[in-house]
Amino acid sequence: MTLPLSAYTGLSCYYGDFHNHCGISYGHGSLEDAFENAKLQLDFAGVTGHSSWPDIPPRQGYMESIVDYHLDGFRKLENNWDYFCRTTERYNKPGTFITFLSYEVHSLKDGDYTVVFRDPPKNMLKPSSIRELQSYILELNQQGMQCLALPHHIAYKTGFRGINWETFSEEASPLVEIISMHGCSESDDSPFPYLHTMGPRNSRNTMQAGLAMGYHFGITGNTDHHSAHPGSYGFGKTGVWASGLSREHIWEAFQSRRTFALSGDRMILAFTINDAPMGSVILPSEKRHLQVYVKAGYAIDFIEIVKNNRVILRHNISGCQQFGWAEREKLTKVNSESVDLPLVEGGLSTSIFLSPLEKIRGKVSLEVGWGEKGVELLWEVIVKVLGGSLLGIEPRFHGIDIVDPKDKGGNQYRFTSMQSLSDGVAFQTKTWGNPTNTSHAVQGVCLEVEGTLETKFLVDANGRQYCFALRDLWKGSTTEYLGGFLSGALCMHRFIPEKEYTIAFEWEDPLGKETISDFYYLRVSQKNGQWGWSSPIRFREE
Repeated sequence: MTLPLSAYTGLSCYYGDFHNHCGISYGHGSLEDAFENAKLQLDFAGVTGHSSWPDIPPRQGYMESIVDYHLDGFRKLENNWDYFCRTTERYNKPGTFITFLSYEVHSLKDGDYTVVFRDPPKNMLKPSSIRELQSYILELNQQGMQCLALPHHIAYKTGFRGINWETFSEEASPLVEIISMHGCSESDDSPFPYLHTMGPRNSRNTMQAGLAMGYHFGITGNTDHHSAHPGSYGFGKTGVWASGLSREHIWEAFQSRRTFALSGDRMILAFTINDAPMGSVILPSEKRHLQVYVKAGYAIDFIEIVKNNRVILRHNISGCQQFGWAEREKLTKVNSESVDLPLVEGGLSTSIFLSPLEKIRGKVSLEVGWGEKGVELLWEVIVKVLGGSLLGIEPRFHGIDIVDPKDKGGNQYRFTSMQSLSDGVAFQTKTWGNPTNTSHAVQGVCLEVEGTLETKFLVDANGRQYCFALRDLWKGSTTEYLGGFLSGALCMHRFIPEKEYTIAFEWEDPLGKETISDFYYLRVSQKNGQWGWSSPIRFREE
């Protein structure tokens, strides 16, 4: 892929999760399980221990058990500190998979922070306040020991472990986490509401509130998973633009705020203003030339540019995804006649032609699961591409998705493996049905392919063979069952042509300068409900 934005020349996208948990403190599963799971679908990860809570409430009434499991977890991490450091270091493989040491400090008054280290420390600080933690981080950075404090689930109310913007420090916290298993904290009406026992979102504690106060920070997504599965699909991940896969390169991207937050699917988001990349602080200018490049994980629904917390441009994606089943049927005639239908892309009227032997590039995802709730089902799946080329594989696997550490998750936390094949992919995993009618707990992969209408996808699922033709998947998804009613099922989703998930455009802000500290960011909505957000670009006087 040639990125059409010069500000990202020499940089590549990498994906990670550096705020998640396991049984090293309070949580479930081993540290090794967590890193092995992370390697399945991430380029970098930090498995986070819980270290301290300086203003923990009194051990009274309903708080008795809550205080107890927190204190037990803190002691467990402290007692295993050397093992925690050694194991994190052992999994760090530059160029292949990068690890960061991290631990979490809670605070009712100022919110929860994950302390992330580029250079592993010898000891763990248990600060008396977030102010002390910030001073510690700034002092270490001055000494050349690079670290940062990442505030997370910020949208809880101040005093209830939500962020306190009055004590926030840009210097100690160049990044802020805006999406995880807790939900999305972009705003109080953004997708993914807070549903955890800790409470709902409060508008004064959101990302948009902090930006409106004049703070500048990059944004991230992480799972905050508590069962040894960094990157568990659909609960957040971070994309970074870095010049290589090493701690130093990823850290430089952190410090430069060249980061973006994702809910689930891998996206490539590139966004510039006057040739400055996401995360930049630039001098005010009347001219505001914006460039956008997006390669999504599924069909794009719309792209929005947000300025000073207002949507100033909404780019609705027109194309084949707007056609119904009958219209897509017309595009796949068996004879050699091509069909010419209008396609609007970036405001320019073009055409799309499909004939049986014409090459097309696109994405198709396979999901397995369903069946009865709580009934464990083992899956052994092989997917092969026949009559086409496999261009890429994106794994989309779940762990045992627990956010409340008091919940029990079972005895096995590493149960998924995947092998890339020259013409496909093989994976083994487990499902247990979906926990509720609105909770997604299937397992799957997404394949990017180049083929024709004659390309086929051969699927072997638990010894049963299925054949899905691209000609049919162009029209829509196809489902199959392993057995009878309420048995496990698989879904081969609609083939998404490249024009539906890739777009580049330029735009000039006609309003120009509005305030002395204007800021812009990009957000993307996909038709499958997954989202992405760029770090803001802010104008500031010197």
